[in-house]
Amino acid sequence: MAASENSTAAERIAFTYPSFVFFQLARVFIVLSGEMQSVAVGWEIYEITQRPLALGFVGLVQFLPGILFFLVSGHAADRYDRRKLIVLCYCGSALCSGSLLFLTLRGFRSAYPIYGVLFFVGVARAFSGPATRALLPQLVPAKDFQNAVAWASAFFQGTVILSPSLGGVVYAITRGPAVVYLLSLFAAIVAAVCAAKIETQSVERAPEPLNWKTTLAGFHYICREKMILGSISLDLFAVLLGGAVALLPVYAKEILSTGPWGLGLLRSAPAAGAGVMAILLAHKPIGRNAGSRMLWCVAGFGLATIFFGLSRNLFVSLLALFLVGASDMVSVMVRQLFIQLGTPDEMRGRVSAVDSVFVGASNELGQFESGLTAHWFGTVPAVVLGGVGAILVTGLWAWWFPELRKAQEAGQFAD
Repeated sequence: MAASENSTAAERIAFTYPSFVFFQLARVFIVLSGEMQSVAVGWEIYEITQRPLALGFVGLVQFLPGILFFLVSGHAADRYDRRKLIVLCYCGSALCSGSLLFLTLRGFRSAYPIYGVLFFVGVARAFSGPATRALLPQLVPAKDFQNAVAWASAFFQGTVILSPSLGGVVYAITRGPAVVYLLSLFAAIVAAVCAAKIETQSVERAPEPLNWKTTLAGFHYICREKMILGSISLDLFAVLLGGAVALLPVYAKEILSTGPWGLGLLRSAPAAGAGVMAILLAHKPIGRNAGSRMLWCVAGFGLATIFFGLSRNLFVSLLALFLVGASDMVSVMVRQLFIQLGTPDEMRGRVSAVDSVFVGASNELGQFESGLTAHWFGTVPAVVLGGVGAILVTGLWAWWFPELRKAQEAGQFAD
C-alpha cells in the first residue's frame, strides 16, 4: 500500500512546487483564450470569404511576427524577467481579444481588420513562447523535469480538447463570435493574473551585450547540436506538410456537413489524442530508443493524416485526428526534453526562440501552405499529399540525422 502511494506521489511530484501550479493555471487560461478565439476567427473568416486560401492567411499573419522578432524575443527572454515578460504578453493577448470583440460589435464584415489584429496576436506569442519555454526549467529541479513536461503537456492538450468545442458551441448558440471573443478576453486576463503569482529562483546571468553574436547564439547552438537540430527540423517539415488544421472549417462545412459545433469537435480531437498520450507518458516516461520511437511516431502522424483526408464520416475523422495528436505528442515530448535539458539556462531563451520559430512555421505557416495547396489542388488532395510528405520527411531525417535515430534516453541531459 505504501509503495503504491509513493508511486502515485512520484507520478505527481511536479505539483508539489507552487510556482509550477500557477504556471499551469496561466497556461490553461491563455490556451483557453487562444483556442476559443481561433475557432471563432476560422469560422468567421470562411463565412466572409468562402475561400480556403483566406484561412491560410490566418496562419500566415500570425507566423510573420515570429520571423520578424525571434532574435529580439529570444534575447529578451534571456536578458529580462521571464515572468514579467509573460504577464505583459498575456495582457497584449487580452487587448487583441477585446479588439476582435470591438470589430464584431461595430459590424465589420471584412477579413482585413481581423488579419491586422491577428498580426498582434502573433507578436504576443512571439515573445511569450520563448519566455514560457525557458521559464519552466526554473520551476522544478532537473530530476523532476520530465514529469513536469509530461503534466504540462497533458494540461495543455486537455485545455485544447475543451476550448475549441466550447468555442464552437458558444458560437453556434449565440449565432456569432461576439460572446466567444468576450470569453477569450476574460480568460486572457485571468492568465495574466496567474502568471503574475509565479515565483522563480533568481538565476545569476552574466550580462551580455545586444549584438549579432549574442543574438544569433541560440541558432548557432542548435546547428552544433545535431540531435536537437534533427528533432526540431523534423517537427517543422512533418507538421508543415501534414498539418490539416487550417482546412477543418472546409471539412466541417462542405465534406462532413456539420456546423460550428462539428468544427469544435474536429479541433479538439488531436488534442484529445495528445492529452491521453501525455498522461500515459507522465505515468510511464519515455525510456530507451527515444529517437527511433520519435521517428516512428512522426511516420504514424503522416499515416493518420492520410486516413483523415480520405474520410467522409465524422466519427472516423475524429478517430484519425485523435491518432494524429497522439503521434505528435511523442515527438513534442522528446523534442522538449532534448532542448530544455540539453541547453544551459543562460541560452534557453534564445534557443527557445529559434524553436518557437520552427514551431510557428510548422503550425501557422503550415496553415498557409494547407490553404494554398487546397486552392491549387483541392481540399482532400492537399491533406493526403501532406500526409505522404510527412512520411517521406521521416525517412529522410532517419538517414540524414543518425544521431537522432540512435538517441537512447530522452532524459539523458538530466543526469
